[in-house]
Amino acid sequence: MAMVKGGCLAPGLVAISAALLTTGCGGSGGTTPVSPPPSSSGGPVWTSGVYAPSSQFKNKCQTVRTGVDIEGNPYPDTQGSTLYENFWLRSWTHETYLWNNEVVDRNPANYSDPVTYFGVLKTTATTASGKPKDQFHFSLPTDEFLKEVNSAPSATYGASFHVFSATVPRDVRVQYTEPGSPAAQVVSGSPNMIRGDKILEIDGVDAVNANTQTEVDMLNAGLFPATAGETHTFKLQDPGGTTRTISMMSTNLAFKPVNRTAVVNTSSGDVGYILLNTFSPYSSEKEIADAITAMKNAGVSDLVIDLRYNGGGLLAVASELGYEIAGAAQTNGKVFEAFKFNADAGNLDPTSGQPNQPAPFFDTGLGFSLANGTPLDSLNLSRVFILTTGETCSASEAVINALRGINVQVVLVGGTTCGKPYGFYPQDNCGETYFTIQFQGVNDMGFGDFADGFAPANSSDPYAVKTDGCAVADDYNHDLGDSNEALLAAALQYRQNGSCPTPPPSAVAVKSVAPGALAIKTQARPDVMKHNLDMRMPN
Repeated sequence: MAMVKGGCLAPGLVAISAALLTTGCGGSGGTTPVSPPPSSSGGPVWTSGVYAPSSQFKNKCQTVRTGVDIEGNPYPDTQGSTLYENFWLRSWTHETYLWNNEVVDRNPANYSDPVTYFGVLKTTATTASGKPKDQFHFSLPTDEFLKEVNSAPSATYGASFHVFSATVPRDVRVQYTEPGSPAAQVVSGSPNMIRGDKILEIDGVDAVNANTQTEVDMLNAGLFPATAGETHTFKLQDPGGTTRTISMMSTNLAFKPVNRTAVVNTSSGDVGYILLNTFSPYSSEKEIADAITAMKNAGVSDLVIDLRYNGGGLLAVASELGYEIAGAAQTNGKVFEAFKFNADAGNLDPTSGQPNQPAPFFDTGLGFSLANGTPLDSLNLSRVFILTTGETCSASEAVINALRGINVQVVLVGGTTCGKPYGFYPQDNCGETYFTIQFQGVNDMGFGDFADGFAPANSSDPYAVKTDGCAVADDYNHDLGDSNEALLAAALQYRQNGSCPTPPPSAVAVKSVAPGALAIKTQARPDVMKHNLDMRMPN
C-alpha cells in the first residue's frame, strides 16, 4: 500500500483499507469551496459560516521544520503563520469532525496558539449519563506521537503505576510489570516490584504525605525518570502489609503489547489467558498472532482476553484479533466495523474524499510486523471472556462490539468500559498531531451506540450497554494471570457454572484532584494509545 502524499495525514499514516486510502487533504464537508478574502497583511480573514478548503492552509507554518522525521519522511512545511495554522484547524474540523454542526464558529485571529484554538473546536454536548460526548479531543507534538507509535524506547523501570490519589494522602500502586525489566528483576528471591505494591517513599521523600513543591518534584523524578541510567530508591508495602526497600536503575524500554500468557488447567478443559495491554505499536500484530498460535497449539477450549488496561490502538490489528477468536466460518463476508461520518459527508469518507468502505475481519497479516498476506491462526470460538475496566477503550471496545455483531457470545468480567465508539485519523500540521473525532464505528448489525460503555449484566451502571458476565472490581492483591485474581477467577467460575461472585469484591476508590491541589503526575508523558482507535495501515 503506497504512502499518502501531500501531507494529508501524519507522515506514514494511511487509512484502514485501500478503499479508504487518503488521496486528498479533506473533503468539502458539504460546502462550496471558496477562497477567504485576504487581510491587509496577506493572511486570510474570517467570515462566519464560510469555510475555504483546508488544503489552502495546510502546512503553512509559523515555524518551519526542515529535514526528515524519525520515519525518514521529509517535512512538508512552508512558511506561513499561526493564523494559517488556525484557519487549517477550523476548515479541517468543519470538513471531518463527526459533530461539525455542533462546533461554534470562532474567529481564528482571536487565538495566538493553535493548540488552544483546537481545544474549543469540539461539541459541548453530553451523553445520557451526563459525561461529555467528546472527551477524547487532544493533540501532542508530532515527534512525541511518532516515537510512541514506533515504539521508541523511553526511560522506565518497566512498571506501570496506577495513581489512586495524586494528592495527600497519596496512594500509588504498581499495576503490572514488564517481563525482563528492572521492576521484574528478582533480587533476594523476589521481584523488585509486584502488582499491588504501594509506594511509601521515593529517595527518602514521603510519597504519601509530603506536600512541598520540591518534594513533589522529587517524587515525580523518581516515579518517571527522565533518562536511562538513573538510580532511585523505593520503600514499598506489598498487598500483605510487609514493607521493603529496593533500588532500581532506569533503562530504555518499550512495553510489550502482549505482557503475558498462560494456560489454566480445569476439569472441563484448558483455558487460555492473554494479557493484552495495547493494539499498538506495529509489533502488536505479531505478538497477538503468536499468542493465538500458542493457544491453538495448546488446545484450549476457551479463551480469556485481559483488556482491563488496553486503551486501544490499531483498528486493523483489533480486527485481526476478532478473526483469530472467531475464525473463518463466523467472520466470512461480515463487517468488523463500518464507519459513520458527519452528515455532510454523504457516502464518502471526508478525510479522503474516497467511498466510505467498512473494515472486514482481516484473516491475514497486513505488514505491520507480520509479512503481508501471512495466514492467521484462529480458535473458532463461539464464546470469549473479556476482562474489562474503565481503561478498556476504543479499539478494545471495537473487538467487543464486532464479535457481538456476528453473534459470538462475549462474556465481560470486571467494570464498565470507557465508552468510545469513535475514532480519528491522526493528522500532523506544522509539528503538532491533532486527534479529532471523525467517525462512529458500528458492527455488522449496525450497532455502535455505547458512548457510556459496555458493562456486565449484573452491573449497577444504568447507562452502559449490558452483556453477559459479572461485575467485579479490579484486584490488586493478586498478580495478573493468577487464577485466584478476582477477575480471572470470576471468569473461570462463570465458565464453570454460569454464576458470578457475590458480592463483588470492593475496589480502592480513586480520589479526584481538587483544583489547585499539589499533585504528582499520573504518567510520564502523554499516552498516545490511551482511548485510541488508530486508523493507520503499514506504508
